[in-house]
Amino acid sequence: MDESAEKRRLLRPASPSGDSSSPQPPPYEVPAYPRRPRHRRLFARSILSIRTGLSVVVAASVLWLCFAVDRQYRAQQPHDGGASSKLLQRFEESLAQCQGLGKVPGRPAPGSRQSNPRWSATNGQIGTTVLRNATLFDGEAFVPGAVDIVFSKGLIEAVHKTSDNKAIVGDNVVEYNVHGRYVTPGLVDMHSHHYLGTWPGTDATDDGNEVNPETKAFTPAVRVIDALKAYDEGATLILSGGITSSLIIPGSANLIAGEGVPVKNSLYSGEHSEPVVEDLLLERGVPVSERRRYMKFAFGENPKGTWGYTRLGNAWHLREHLQKAKELREKQDDYCSAILENRHWHDGLKASFIHHHGKFPFQLDLESTVAILRGQVIVQNHNYEPEDLETMLRISHEFGYRVSGFHHATEAWQVPNLLKEQGDNVTVAIFAEFSLYKHEAYSPSLYAGHILDKNGIPVAYKSDHVIGLTSAKYLASQAAIGHAFKLPEEKALQSITSIPAKAIDLDFRVGYCKPGFDADIVVWDSHPLSIGATPLQVFVDGQAQLDESQVKQSMDMTFTAARTGDENDSIKPQMRYEISDEQRESTCSQAYEAGQSFVIDGIQKAFVDNYPELAASLAQADDEPLKLIVEDGEISCFGSGDTCAEARSKLEQKGKKALHLSLQNGHVLPGLTAVTRALGMSEIAMLDSTGDGQAANQKIGDPESLVYAKYGLWLDGKSFARARLGGVTRAISLPLADASGFVQGVSVEFLTSGKKSLTDGGIVQGDVALHLALGDATKQSEGTVSSGIRHLRKMLEDGKGKHNETLYGRVAAGKLPLVVQSNNKYDLSQLVLVKKDFPETNLVILGGKEAPYVAKDLAAANISVILSENRPAPDVFRDKDAVVGPPLTRSVASYLKEAGVTFALSIFETAMPVDYRVHDLGPEAGWAAKYAHLSQEDTVRLVTSNVESILGLEKSRDLVVFEGNPLSYGASVVLSFHANGETGKLEVATCFPREHEHGSSL
Repeated sequence: MDESAEKRRLLRPASPSGDSSSPQPPPYEVPAYPRRPRHRRLFARSILSIRTGLSVVVAASVLWLCFAVDRQYRAQQPHDGGASSKLLQRFEESLAQCQGLGKVPGRPAPGSRQSNPRWSATNGQIGTTVLRNATLFDGEAFVPGAVDIVFSKGLIEAVHKTSDNKAIVGDNVVEYNVHGRYVTPGLVDMHSHHYLGTWPGTDATDDGNEVNPETKAFTPAVRVIDALKAYDEGATLILSGGITSSLIIPGSANLIAGEGVPVKNSLYSGEHSEPVVEDLLLERGVPVSERRRYMKFAFGENPKGTWGYTRLGNAWHLREHLQKAKELREKQDDYCSAILENRHWHDGLKASFIHHHGKFPFQLDLESTVAILRGQVIVQNHNYEPEDLETMLRISHEFGYRVSGFHHATEAWQVPNLLKEQGDNVTVAIFAEFSLYKHEAYSPSLYAGHILDKNGIPVAYKSDHVIGLTSAKYLASQAAIGHAFKLPEEKALQSITSIPAKAIDLDFRVGYCKPGFDADIVVWDSHPLSIGATPLQVFVDGQAQLDESQVKQSMDMTFTAARTGDENDSIKPQMRYEISDEQRESTCSQAYEAGQSFVIDGIQKAFVDNYPELAASLAQADDEPLKLIVEDGEISCFGSGDTCAEARSKLEQKGKKALHLSLQNGHVLPGLTAVTRALGMSEIAMLDSTGDGQAANQKIGDPESLVYAKYGLWLDGKSFARARLGGVTRAISLPLADASGFVQGVSVEFLTSGKKSLTDGGIVQGDVALHLALGDATKQSEGTVSSGIRHLRKMLEDGKGKHNETLYGRVAAGKLPLVVQSNNKYDLSQLVLVKKDFPETNLVILGGKEAPYVAKDLAAANISVILSENRPAPDVFRDKDAVVGPPLTRSVASYLKEAGVTFALSIFETAMPVDYRVHDLGPEAGWAAKYAHLSQEDTVRLVTSNVESILGLEKSRDLVVFEGNPLSYGASVVLSFHANGETGKLEVATCFPREHEHGSSL
């Protein structure tokens, strides 16, 4: 092998895979030594020749040759002193770059930190704060007994047992007794887009995706830090949910989208209290070179839809880009091998090196990707389906980088072993429920967190905060839902604290409430996994963030007030009751038999307004467990054991075989009635081919243009399965109207069991209401909102006149409700004026974000509200004054109740036609009741009889038997009964329903 070839071999870096046989691009050809050292070697050889007896002539010739080479070398050197100085400067810069090639930020040992770099003397925590008598989840587990938490200068100093009664000495010590309340670390959201787009959002403030024909699907060089809005009030809303830290990443339009950055959700927290981006950063105060870097990758439908590639093309282009970065990395390695080996050259040789070989090989567009390959950038991947997870792991192994997190990953639960074997401890950051909106989110599992955790996969829940339905404020509720579906309590709390902190490599700073960690702490009003759990105080870097007077007004309590004893904040959240497949098969096959009788005991609560004849027997039971006996499709007894003894005896005397079910915490409610966005009209929201299609060109002046949901209805699907999980026996859906339309069409009421066909009672009421959408959608079809109001008035006038024989006539006369989806307080006021001028019309509001501002007017005008905005978000400008709820404001429901407005509750997603949360209707009512101080009876009515009354529906006689409280997360439907529309007899509609089960089969 010749010398130059040998030098090139030595300079070539190893393949990242360790496979020396893999093809390598040509090395960056840098001479191992510059010319001056070659001169020295020749001189040494001439001396050796002399010593071995070479002639003086030969030696002189060699010396002359060396002299000539030296003259030539010197002739080639830059003579200008300034130029030489620049070359030396570039050498030192290149040397520094080479020395930092493998550098990664340090990781102090957990608990060893003595300071918080975000703290400043001018605007940081002053003195020492002590939270006494706390029930602490420390990020890993619940600490036994009550504890005191001590923090100063933004850092937790100590956690003591309260029983030790340790005195904290020093200046400016402030102590708070939290009276045993639950305390957790500040929550960590590892996937959010706030600060990149403000709330309320506009096109002008949306900087989520860099979609550019020049860069196409690769924008790794862009950084979210260059677009953050340090004044985004959405951060305050998020903070009020206990989320103190968030990883902000770009959107998912590109295969490589750009660099993200971790922030704290405390606005104006810098030295000068100004909207400065640097002040937002979690690593504020850390040298830039020591900060962590994050890269957002995306694969699947989003980049596919943006750039028109197939998955095959996505993978090829990703490899092509990574190969370019790999080749640049290898050039850098070859270059640096030479420069580092000879960094002690004298200045002339250093200048010569730069003169001949240039500066450190660098491309701005590839720098971030090269850093990924060097392990200096933490990769977070947007993925859903198993094949995409596998492809991204395959590519990561090919190029030698690690995927830290798979985000969304709705279907990761199907491949836990793949993730274990190939994922290198990858964290799966999922939604608890959000799904069914596109094909790659169409095979989810509500048990995904449990399944993944059981297989040793780290599970985090994240928000994807950008629109109202993914509001980061309610991150804790995702963990609560995960827990309800079998994720263990402490793992559920880890999923929003320590696990995401570890996935972003900041688990030595945040995610724990232990000594040496940032003093980001949340004090909760109840168990953080319970329904409606809300922070009473949030500390960021030791500073209290919530206004105590606002908290008091919104929740009628504070974190320092003693507990009254009436609260349920010490009750452990429930998990779903499950039976084995064998038990279910045996029980349900019997339950579905014609003429089957039932004896159900262990019922602790019953609210059955739809059976007023049972009121007396239920009242007599006091606090005794209840027994329900159903014989021949009729309730023969519902009351105490003694009350029903005779009915049970008669049943046995008749020799009838009864199915006996014993419950622990049974509840019986009327079947719930849901006003839904798309149930029965669309199966996958973003695939038009899976539903009825978009209703367009409906004109408010033309009753013939109306679209009727009853003509396009399907009666089963995955959303139906979720409805059955939640005890929803009936639903109302409107057509899938064009989102930009004022007129939405005519809704239909139907059964959800999937056991009734369109020709056999599946449709309960064909025409329920005429639906309009007043707001931004109105502008698209009517030009202005004011035009929409004018046309609405004209419609009602014509309904009394030329259109009185049409559906418009029925609406004008109040025979059919007019349901107007609206949120803006001024739009709502316009509707109040319409009602005054057309008092016969049964005008109903659907929505209600800003309804509290006009609640008294709504009550006076006898306008009812179907509240679909129980937890509203000011995500669009028209809804910017949305009443966001505790701990910042009172709840919408509390204002409606106070004003005397008749209202019901629905889960109606305006952002997209999907009903992925329909099973949460009962818990959502429980959430509304908590801060509106509703009785349990009135809470049940929000999702049963109130819906029927407001929409003029026939009263349902359906019944649902639950194990657990259906107004909280974690209740399970045992049986549900439909009341036959012709005979009135009860028929079993569902038996221990499951999420992947169709209601009927051939």
